[in-house]
Amino acid sequence: MSLRIGGMGWVTPLGRGIDSVWQRLLRDEEAMAQNISHGEGERDYQVFFVPEENLKNLPPHPRLRRASAISRFAAAAGLDALENAKSAIGNIDVERMALIFAISNGGVVYTKRFYRDIVHSGAQAASPLLFPETVFNAPASHLAAILGITGASYTLVGDGAVGMLALKMAENLMTNEMIDYCLIVGAEEADWLLCDAYRRWRLLKSQPPIEPFREPPSGLILSEGAGAIVLAREGPVAIDRIDDGANFWRRAQAADSIAKVLANLAAPRPNLLVGSANGTFVDLAERAAVERTIPDIGVYSCKPALGEGVGASALWQVIVAAQSVLTNKIPRTLHLEHQFPSKDYPKPLHLAVVLSCGLNQQVAGLRLSLRF
Repeated sequence: MSLRIGGMGWVTPLGRGIDSVWQRLLRDEEAMAQNISHGEGERDYQVFFVPEENLKNLPPHPRLRRASAISRFAAAAGLDALENAKSAIGNIDVERMALIFAISNGGVVYTKRFYRDIVHSGAQAASPLLFPETVFNAPASHLAAILGITGASYTLVGDGAVGMLALKMAENLMTNEMIDYCLIVGAEEADWLLCDAYRRWRLLKSQPPIEPFREPPSGLILSEGAGAIVLAREGPVAIDRIDDGANFWRRAQAADSIAKVLANLAAPRPNLLVGSANGTFVDLAERAAVERTIPDIGVYSCKPALGEGVGASALWQVIVAAQSVLTNKIPRTLHLEHQFPSKDYPKPLHLAVVLSCGLNQQVAGLRLSLRF
């Protein structure tokens, strides 16, 4: 079954709105990192935050009054994706829509506050208003209520590949003739605690830039935001195949796992690969797999520009690939030496592959194409 991308929306450190962020990527702009502090004498970190003005026009819904940042990111991206879909394919019946939310670290900010109140002042001091936001499916609940979705609603928890797995789940759900649309949203929020954890795992870089495919890898910079895609049965971009891949148990196995996914997506040969290189071991595994499977293809990663958005990243990558085939343009900063001659690109640019490899050892991918 070939599904279509009916609409897209994203909230990123480079801004909000498909066209405006895309134009900034085409100009090779990168988000500006900001300092994040623990406030108790601990070390500071660099993070790509979403500018506050990108959330100012959210609807005055009761669900959003005390919602965490991750829920507001999800609401903004989801609402934008639906508006984008309405302009492309017409009105959407939300009664025939499912919702899948992809998440990795969850509402860390409120979880930390809730836990700190208990530790410092006892259980009676912890606000019951904070607790709902510590639950992984809180953003999905808010979004379903705002949009009036009363049907199927799911939350998937995983690593940076979780958005790709959510798309695969959506594909399975839409075999049901009662579902015509599926809204897939992936979101993440940044916090000092996450930065400290990634540093202890030796994955974090002290400051930008993210340098994909560097040997040895120099580390990532965390970011926040959300990406949203409306899957439909009509639309200009078709998702031809989604490969939900597999787990690899050791980093040394990552290249083999990635190569298997790429082999399933490589015929007919795509024009572009939007990869998940983020400054970690993923980059070298991805490079080895690409050179083994689809040599000489141009590879682009949006993570140097947007940061590692974890739960949001895979959907950001899909949006980048979709925009590439829709506009016949690629951001000039390709990230492997075997780039298109003179930074040029094939015309028409009608086939793209997206590869998502997470830090918790999951790999998945998809193939999309322009359909007239």
